[in-house]
Amino acid sequence: MIGLPVGTQIWLAAGVTDMRRGFDGLAAIAQEQLAADPFSGHVFVFRGRRGDLVKLLWWDGDGLCLFAKRLERGRFIWPNATDGRVHLSKAQLAMLLEGIDWRRPARTWQPERAA
Repeated sequence: MIGLPVGTQIWLAAGVTDMRRGFDGLAAIAQEQLAADPFSGHVFVFRGRRGDLVKLLWWDGDGLCLFAKRLERGRFIWPNATDGRVHLSKAQLAMLLEGIDWRRPARTWQPERAA
């Protein structure tokens, strides 16, 4: 994952997005449907209907960057909402891109005693 500048917010576009869209189409969705500025430096994450493909749109200060990831097995975990946006932390984005359920991460070990 590319290191994002401090203060960068990550917005997940709830619902399904037509994955044939590119830079301009995804920027238009961010601006019109999410009521956000696609040139703000924030990251916008979109998912296709099948759930195995996501695209990330990010303005790096010089131009728009478009990143895509397809899972060979499994699906990306997405909120049940059909419209709107969800704010993610950088850690939640990292889990999402790994195919982990970012909504309820479970620790594999808990300490039993303090001493």
